[in-house]
Amino acid sequence: MNYQSTNTNLPTDGGQNSTPGQALPIVETPNEPNADDASTSPAINTGSPEIGESGEPQNLVAWGLQKFADQPIIMTSSFGMEGCALMDMCSKAIEEHQLPKLQIACIDTGFFFPETKQLRQKLIERYSNLEFLTWETSVSVDQQREMYGDMLWKNNPNMCCNIRKVKPMRDNIVNYRIWITALRRTQTKERSDIPVLAWDWRYELLKFCPLATWTRAQVWDYIQENEVPFNQLHLQNYPSVSCFHCTRAVPGSNPESEVRKGRWAESDKDECGLHFSI
Repeated sequence: MNYQSTNTNLPTDGGQNSTPGQALPIVETPNEPNADDASTSPAINTGSPEIGESGEPQNLVAWGLQKFADQPIIMTSSFGMEGCALMDMCSKAIEEHQLPKLQIACIDTGFFFPETKQLRQKLIERYSNLEFLTWETSVSVDQQREMYGDMLWKNNPNMCCNIRKVKPMRDNIVNYRIWITALRRTQTKERSDIPVLAWDWRYELLKFCPLATWTRAQVWDYIQENEVPFNQLHLQNYPSVSCFHCTRAVPGSNPESEVRKGRWAESDKDECGLHFSI
């Protein structure tokens, strides 16, 4: 990998000497990966106290969309609550600063709940300055059934996720240099130390997580205060929603619940493989 950034103001050390809480520099592509971690945390050096690891997501979003406006940017989302909040922030920043449309890619596994499909249409109708894309695997549901049986999602959920999520991600992400996601540190143990901005070695681009420091309760507050569309399953004890085969309601949960127990409910799996190797 020998990509060179078009940003001539980038540091030569890749930001590897930065620490959480430090003001953060945009990172030039490092020459060699860190074998111990899939990402290297850079620093965001803007001279503004509002921008950094502890910055408010709305400020980070506005900064990032302006800073990288000349780069191919993609946001991925499966239309979870966090993704919906982040889309709203992006749309507001685009409108305020007269920025180009932002592309939002959804990896359609072929196993979405009807409520998820309905939500996608609501988001399309509401946010005219966002461009919604669909990425799909080349393996149809019928082909997967013929090759691996009708219950691959149960018998080998990692393979199912790889076919239906990771493969289309790898096929399409190569066209972008900045990847925006709605990951938060309190979602899973794997995500507990994600930086706001980092070089992602798996996909060889900058990964931007403006919501990293927020709690689920903060996301839910934002959704309500800004009347952001969200998946109605969140009101039916589904704190997290993915494919209908693998997602279950969690009794006693509510939209503020910090749980992913309903995902891959019959296993100890808690990541699909898009963000971390499984």
